[in-house]
Order: sequence, then C-alpha cells, then structure tokens
Amino acid sequence: MVTQEQRKRQLAREKFLRQQQRRTEARRRARVRNSVIASVLGVILVGSVALYTTGVLKDDGKDSSASAESSPTPKPSPVKDPCAKPAAGEVKTQTFKKEPAVTIDKKAKYTLNLATTCGDIDIALKASAAPHTVNSFDFLAGKGYFDHTKCHRLTTNGIYVLQCGDPTGSGSGGPGYTIPDENLKDATLKNNVYPAGTVAMANTGQPGSGGSQFFLVYQDSQLPPSYTPFGTISADGLAVLKKIASAGENTGAGDGAPNATVVIDKATVTKA
Repeated sequence: MVTQEQRKRQLAREKFLRQQQRRTEARRRARVRNSVIASVLGVILVGSVALYTTGVLKDDGKDSSASAESSPTPKPSPVKDPCAKPAAGEVKTQTFKKEPAVTIDKKAKYTLNLATTCGDIDIALKASAAPHTVNSFDFLAGKGYFDHTKCHRLTTNGIYVLQCGDPTGSGSGGPGYTIPDENLKDATLKNNVYPAGTVAMANTGQPGSGGSQFFLVYQDSQLPPSYTPFGTISADGLAVLKKIASAGENTGAGDGAPNATVVIDKATVTKA
C-alpha cells in the first residue's frame, strides 16, 4: 500500500517533471523565435547561447503556466542568514569553445574543496567512473571559474538539493561547452534515489547537456538516473549543507534561492 508520505513525494516528482517539460518546450520555442528574428535583422542575439540549466532541477525563471494554475504564494518572513560575508573578488565571465582534453589520471584520487561562506564542503571525486566530468571541474576550478559564484537554487520539497556552478547566478549560465553523461549506473543509485551526500551534474533534461552547474544532495532524493554522479560529500560538508537547508528558500514553496547567502569563495581540485 502506498503511504501518504510516498504519495506526497510522488506528487512532488510529477510536479517537477511537468515543470521540466513546460520550460524545456518554452526554451525551444524561444530559440526558434530568436533564430528567425536574427535572420531577418541580421544581428546576433546576445544571450541565446550556453543555456546550461537543469532538467528536473532547472533554472530559476518564473513558469507562466504554473503561475496561471495557482495563486501566488506569500513570501515567508525573513530569516537569519547563517553564513558569513563573501570574500572580496569578482566573478569571472569567461567561456570556452570546447570541452578541454581529458588530462587527469583516471587511476588517481581527486578531491574538490568548496570554500563557501557557510563553511567548507569537501568532495571525494570519482575520476575513474566520471573522467570527463572530473576533468572539466579540474579545468574550470584551475581557471577560477567557480570562485565568488553564488549557489542559486535550493529545493526543500520532494527533492532536497543545493544547486551551484552558474557564474551568472540565474540558472542559465554555462562554460560554453557540454560534457557527456557518465556513471549513470553507479551502485549508489538504487531505486532511482540519489542518496544524501551525492554530488551530480545538472542538465537540460537532454542527454549530454551538462555544463558547469551541479547539485549537492543533502537528503535522499528520488530522481531518474539521468544526472552524472561524480562525487561524495564528506560528513562535515553534509553538515554545512544541512545548515544551509535549515534556513530555507525565498519563495516558501520549496524551490527558490536559498535564504542563506551561499557563495563559493574558492573552488580547488587536488590530486592525492
């Protein structure tokens, strides 16, 4: 028999998937429309490329069809920010023409340290299982790509993740290239559940559409195995994530910008 909690989670997943389909179709129509306008006017439309958003875990844009179905949800009262002020520095806006050549040692151990305003999050990377993904993170971190960037999305209903890796902070940014999906049959992904402590790539819902955005799972989350799992968060890092999650998100509906000011002051990949 399906319990009430299981039914609640199922409904939450179905809602996310409906939003995914609507937003993906909206972006497709927008790209077609922009292409037509560009051909008529003979101009380049700025901002029509590198839309590396997620599938179920998508961009922060308003969904017009969803807002038409229900009345606006009142924003909750402000909560105390549990995080410190960001370090001085500016976000880099560089992009790259193609995925970097894979130069990491697939047999070596790599770790990713996210020095955030809320505390350090250490991640053991899966170089042998996801070499393209780990290599991309090594490349981008070495360029300072993630430094001073905000983690722009927190979900607290049905799916429990913090999403980061977009220098624009809008949910639509990316490095200018995509990387292939990897490790989708990871032994930790059982019954379509991404367990707490998993770090995985976000994507548009289409195969091979990952860029730089990633999500950190702070509580078991049921998702289709479509997002490359490429790391495992340390116990201390998971405690930091839970502190961020406890502050909630800014819509009160379970999907919005985190109330905690989560900024990655510095991202560093280290080979053991």
